[in-house]
Amino acid sequence: MREVHVELGDRAYRVVVTRGFEGLDDALAEVTGGRPPVVVSDDNVAPLYLSAVRQAVGEVHQEIVLPAGEAHKGWAALQQIVDGCLRAGVDRRSTVLALGGGVVGDVAGLAAALVLRGIRVVQVPTTLLAMVDSSVGGKTAINHAVGKNLVGAFHQPSLVWANLDTLHTLEPIERVAGMGEVVKTALVGDVELLDVLEGDRVEARLDEVVARCVATKASVVARDEREGGIRAWLNAGHTVAHGLETALGHGRMPHGVAVAHGLVAETRWAAAEGLCTDPGLPARLDALVRGLGVPQVPADLDHSAAVAAMHLDKKALDDMMVLPVVERAGQMRLCRLPKERLPELLDHLPS
Repeated sequence: MREVHVELGDRAYRVVVTRGFEGLDDALAEVTGGRPPVVVSDDNVAPLYLSAVRQAVGEVHQEIVLPAGEAHKGWAALQQIVDGCLRAGVDRRSTVLALGGGVVGDVAGLAAALVLRGIRVVQVPTTLLAMVDSSVGGKTAINHAVGKNLVGAFHQPSLVWANLDTLHTLEPIERVAGMGEVVKTALVGDVELLDVLEGDRVEARLDEVVARCVATKASVVARDEREGGIRAWLNAGHTVAHGLETALGHGRMPHGVAVAHGLVAETRWAAAEGLCTDPGLPARLDALVRGLGVPQVPADLDHSAAVAAMHLDKKALDDMMVLPVVERAGQMRLCRLPKERLPELLDHLPS
């Protein structure tokens, strides 16, 4: 078991990286005072792990099972959780436990932020991407037809329990997607992690990889909870990624796959502009992404639709985009890019 603390004053919380659900009951009781949680999952994860969680935590107040997939990360899923919570009679001391990947965590977290103006949420991520990124930091959201994660709120969890054993049931593409966010985290704040990723023992060191990613993100979030400055670094690769996901249709390209392509494209662009001071980094990054088995960008990508989605990115300010780029591994900068130049980023996508 490894623990990382996210230091946010009286809203600080633990991220537990472990194997199994043993101990979840005690950790949950510290948060809830023993009150049964409302468990939210989806119809992929629930048949695999809902029974185990129910057994681990004892009593459950209500169970809500969503349809699985990014395509369902919208208003209907949000309403299903809100309706379920209110009809179950939750109060301000109640807790939502999100059991699943990033979609479940994001939607359940947003519902928890909205119900009764905010109740606690505990994240129990079951995908690599959710463990290393979306379950930590309090960013919750649903997608909108015009773009990804455009309706949301900051709502920190009270506990994150990352059971690495749940990764055994992941589809290979979801594991690859998670590694996309791991690469991003390494670039942003853990240079030594890049060496680990380029080695041949990543699977054997998965507990270390997850814990290091969480520690990096926790450090950034503690310094900039609401993305007013350096937390924007964690959006490296995401300007292009969100454009790809929206243009292709939410759910067709996994988020972490899109992030991997976005990292390569944005780093290539930064090198061409003289912003990336390590001339070998784009090729190193490209080789790493290919070595991880990231599939290619579909040939039918509508570049115009991708650019239109990028224009609506949350980092846009008037006619400028605040773009986090890598100067060198472990060193980031924010640059202001006129929106009219956004198509240039897509020109650097891996072929």
